[in-house]
Amino acid sequence: MRLARWLTAAFMVALLLMLAYSAVAAPDITVAALTPRWAPAPSVLRPVDGVTAHLRDEGPRNDSVPVLLLHGTSASLHTWEGWSAALRSTRRVISVDLPGFGLTGPDPLNDYRIERYTRFVVALLDSLGVRRADVAGNSLGGEIAWETAARAPDRVRKLVLVDPAGFKFTSESVPLGFRLARTPSLSWLFTRILPRGVVESSVRSVYGDPEKVTDALVDRYYQLTLRTGNRTVLAHRFAQTAPGADTARLASITAPTLILWGGRDQLIPPSDAARFQRLLPRATLIIYPELGHVPHEEDAARTVRDVLAFLRAP
Repeated sequence: MRLARWLTAAFMVALLLMLAYSAVAAPDITVAALTPRWAPAPSVLRPVDGVTAHLRDEGPRNDSVPVLLLHGTSASLHTWEGWSAALRSTRRVISVDLPGFGLTGPDPLNDYRIERYTRFVVALLDSLGVRRADVAGNSLGGEIAWETAARAPDRVRKLVLVDPAGFKFTSESVPLGFRLARTPSLSWLFTRILPRGVVESSVRSVYGDPEKVTDALVDRYYQLTLRTGNRTVLAHRFAQTAPGADTARLASITAPTLILWGGRDQLIPPSDAARFQRLLPRATLIIYPELGHVPHEEDAARTVRDVLAFLRAP
C-alpha cells in the first residue's frame, strides 16, 4: 500500500510539473509563421552582410539623404511606426530589424559587437544605394548610430540619439527579461520558458507611464522575442558589451546632433544625457520629464515634432 501511495504521489507531482511547464513553455516561432503578421508590405526580407534583414524603405525616392531608424535591444523596426508615419510624406524613411532581433534574427557568427553593427549599417546603406543618411537610434540603436557617425563620418549627415547607450551606467530598474538573459544559470531556461508576463513586465518597465502599455504592444514584443534564435542572442549580446570603451570617439563627431531623453528612464539614467551633450561638439538636448526609455514609442507625436524641426533646419 505504501508503494502504491508513493507511486500515486510521484505521478501527481510529475503531472503537476508537466502542467506547469506546459503553461509557461514557449517554443521558438519560425520566420515563416511570423511574417504574415509582422512583415506585410512594404516590409521586405533581403540579404545584407550575412543575414536576411527585415526592413522597410518608405517615402519619396527623390530624397537623396534618407532617414535611417535603428531600434534598441529586443525591439524591432515596429518601434518607429509613429515616427515613420509622420516622416514618410516628405522623407525617405528606412527602418530595419538589427541582427539578433525582430525578424532578422541571429548573426550566423554570433558577433554582436558594436563594430559588427556599424559594418551592418554601412552595408545596408550600400545595398540600398544610399550615400548619406540622417541616422536616428534608440538605446543600443543610439550607440550604433553615434558609432557609425564616428567610424564612417561621410555616411552620416545628422544624428538623432534617443536615450542612447554608450557610457557605463547603473540602472534604476532592469527589465526582467534582461536580468534572466544575463544570469548564466537561467539563460538556458530563458530560451525554453518565457511567460508572457515576463515580457509585459519588461515593456512596462521602460515606459514612463506603464498604463500606456497595451496588450497589442506586449503581443508584438512577445512574439518577436520568440522568433527562432532570438532568445539565445541576448546572452551573447550582453557578454560582448563593453560600456564606455568608445565614448572618447564622441568628440570627433561633427554631425549636428539632437539628443532626446525620457526623464523617467530607469534603464539608462537621464544624467547620461548631459554627458553626451558635453562631448558631442554640435549637440542639442531635449528632456521629456514624463517619458521613459523609449520616448519615440511612448509619445511618437510629440517627439517626432522636435525631430522634424531638427531635420528641416539648415
